Amino acid sequence: MYIAQAFKGLHEWWRYLIGALIVFVSWQIIGMTPLGAAIVIKSFGGGAEQIPTDIPEMIALLGSNLFLFLMLISFVFGLVGVFVSAKALHKQSLKSLTTARPKIDWKRFWFIFILWGIVSIGFVLADYFFSPEDYQLNFQLKPFLILAVIAFLLIPLQTSFEEYLFRGYLMQGFGIIFKNKWLPLLFTSLGFGLLHIANPEVEKLGYVIMVYYIGTGLFLGIITLMDDGLELALGFHAANNLFTALLVTADWTAFQTDSILKDMSDPSEMAITEIFVPVFVVFPILLFILGKKYKWTNWGEKLLGTVVEPPEEDYKILD
Repeated sequence: MYIAQAFKGLHEWWRYLIGALIVFVSWQIIGMTPLGAAIVIKSFGGGAEQIPTDIPEMIALLGSNLFLFLMLISFVFGLVGVFVSAKALHKQSLKSLTTARPKIDWKRFWFIFILWGIVSIGFVLADYFFSPEDYQLNFQLKPFLILAVIAFLLIPLQTSFEEYLFRGYLMQGFGIIFKNKWLPLLFTSLGFGLLHIANPEVEKLGYVIMVYYIGTGLFLGIITLMDDGLELALGFHAANNLFTALLVTADWTAFQTDSILKDMSDPSEMAITEIFVPVFVVFPILLFILGKKYKWTNWGEKLLGTVVEPPEEDYKILD
C-alpha cells in the first residue's frame, strides 16, 4: 500500500528523473553554497595557501559547531527539494509521501525514537563502563550547549531528508517503474549506502563499513514497507544521528562534534561490534519487536510482492 500511494499523483518515470535532478541541485549546489563560501572566505582571510578539501581540515578551519551547522543546512535545502518535487511535479501530498494511513502517526515516530535513544545511550554507557580507557571526557559546557541547539534543530531535518528521499520519493518512484517491491528495497538500500561512501569512516575502516550503511538502509526500507509508512524510519534515523552527535565523537567520523565523550580507541578493532552486531543481531531483534507490536503479517508479499495500480476512481490526484 505504501508504494501505491504514488499513484495518487502524477507518476510518469520522467517526473522522477527531473525530481531527482531538482533534489541534487537543491542539496549539493544551493545547499552547499553557504559552507563553500565560508570555507573560501575563512581560508583567504587567514592567509591559507590552499582551500581545505577534507572534513577534518574544514572542521579545523571553521570549528566543529559552525561546520556542523553549515553542513546540515545543505540537507535542509535538499529536504525542500524533495517536497517541491513531490508537490510541483507529482501533485502529491506530504501525507501520501509519508504514509498509507489516513494521517501521519506520530506515536510511531516517538516510540522508536525513544526506544532507540535508550538503546543508543545504553550501548555507550556499557562500553564506557567496560572500557573506560577507550574514552576521553570531551565535555565543555558552552560548546556543548551550542551543539545541542544545532543538533535538535537540524539533525532531524537532515535525517528526514535522507528518509524522504530514499525510503519515500525514490522507493515509491522505483516501485511505480519496476512494478515490484524488492527492487526498490534493494536500490534504495544500495543508494543509501553509497551516499556515505565519502565519509571519513570509510577511509579509516575500509569498505567493510559499507555493510553497516547498506544494512541500515535495508533495515529502514523493511520497516517502511512492512509498516506502510515512513514514521518508524524517520524516528529511528533521527534518534540514531542525534544521540551519536551528542554523546560520542572521534577524529575519524563524519560527526566530529563537541560531544560529551571522545572515542580514542583503535577503530580497526571495532569492526565486529560496530558493523556486524548492529546489522546481524540488533536490527533483527528490532524487527521482531516492531513486528510483534504492530502485528506485521504477510512479510513475503509486503517485501517482495508486485505493485499494482489501483482503479482510477480509488486514486485521484490529491489537492
